[in-house]
Amino acid sequence: MPSITFGGMSSGLPPNLVDQLIEAERQPIRNIELRKAKTENRLKLVNDLDSKLKAIQDSIKTLASTRGFSDMKLVSADPKIVDGEVDPKAGVKGSWNVEVLSIAEKAAAITNGFPDRDKTQIGVGYFKFQTPDGEKEVYINEKNNTLQGAANAINAANVGVKASVIQDRSDPEAPFRLMITSNEVGDESQVEYPTLYFLDGDQDIFFEQTREAKNGRIKVDGFEIEIDDNHVKDVIPGVTLNIKKAAPGDVVTLKVSEDREVVKGKIDEFVKSLNAVLSFIQSQNALGKDSDTSSTLGGDGLLRSVESRLRRLIQNPVPGVHGRVRRLSDLGIEYNRNGTLDFKEDKFNSVLASSPEDVSAFFAGDGFNVGFIPSLKREINALTNNVFGPVAMRRKSLQDNIRRMDQRIEEKERQLDRKEKMLRRKFARLEETVSKLKSQGGALAGMGAAIPNLNLKQG
Repeated sequence: MPSITFGGMSSGLPPNLVDQLIEAERQPIRNIELRKAKTENRLKLVNDLDSKLKAIQDSIKTLASTRGFSDMKLVSADPKIVDGEVDPKAGVKGSWNVEVLSIAEKAAAITNGFPDRDKTQIGVGYFKFQTPDGEKEVYINEKNNTLQGAANAINAANVGVKASVIQDRSDPEAPFRLMITSNEVGDESQVEYPTLYFLDGDQDIFFEQTREAKNGRIKVDGFEIEIDDNHVKDVIPGVTLNIKKAAPGDVVTLKVSEDREVVKGKIDEFVKSLNAVLSFIQSQNALGKDSDTSSTLGGDGLLRSVESRLRRLIQNPVPGVHGRVRRLSDLGIEYNRNGTLDFKEDKFNSVLASSPEDVSAFFAGDGFNVGFIPSLKREINALTNNVFGPVAMRRKSLQDNIRRMDQRIEEKERQLDRKEKMLRRKFARLEETVSKLKSQGGALAGMGAAIPNLNLKQG
């Protein structure tokens, strides 16, 4: 007799049916997440544009005053004897003749020689120094009573002198000596080294040579000057001289002149910052058959606004500026076929050399309302204003879209979670019902086997 059977495991449905249904229901969420990722990419591009616009402002900070176009440099005919640095805000063009008769020196002393730096003991005692700040003493005990230990102790005491262990190869048997020098040069930094007292050392220690601090002497355009430091200010306007060695009889010419390379470098950095924005706009607007404008700023009104404002400022004469230079092209800064700017350095250098005042007036103007840089600052500030600027408004719009998409994703996730729980409950009940039916079918089949003449048929 045929038995009653039900195909499959209990209900006969796939065990991961709920997962498959939920995964299919998740497609709208994936669509939103894809749109969100594209919007986030556009937000990143807007922030990138904002950074590039602000970088233009950073590039013009050093050009924002008349001094921005009059950087100075100092050239020494013999930098091994004397050179220096010039303050571009205080330097004056010209040349000066300098002769170094003697350099300012530090007070110094050097001890007798020792066979080593860190084994032979100098004994227990003290060093006593007469300094401009009064008497100073440094005590040495059995823990630091070698040359190196004494040097370390003196340096740690901060008494206006520094110590070092030097190697003098003129005495092979005792080449190591303790040398002490004052921190400053000149007569006013005098330090006396006559007193040291030590007991129970492996050998005696004493100052073998001493040298007093003294001022130096230089001649500037034939006039002799005494100096108390080898870094000399207030001799040449805006210049700090670095006196390196004495060379009586050698007259060194120092020349202070405008540093055209520095000014050109400032303009070059400014043009590069402008080109960073223009190149960004060109790359975003470049469209091809595979272009996805939903994840770029291609064709966005923000780019048109930025490009229009910059192009107008770059190409048009600057209002209120008079003279040889009235627009950037007068300085060799011109648009090329790629929509970016070329900087023709030869033309710029020529105009700067012949009309520096006009170049300065064009860029700096009055520093407030008139001039290219004040005009550029106004445009950049208008574009990047955190409240009303088009960049900020575009950023806010994209951030609002992302926030709304996050809310929709969160809402749909909650709906799916509820639906998944409901489906699992339903399929659990179905499994339970089918399992009971199968159990009952098995019982009936058993009863039919026990009664030989009973014939159960389906249908």
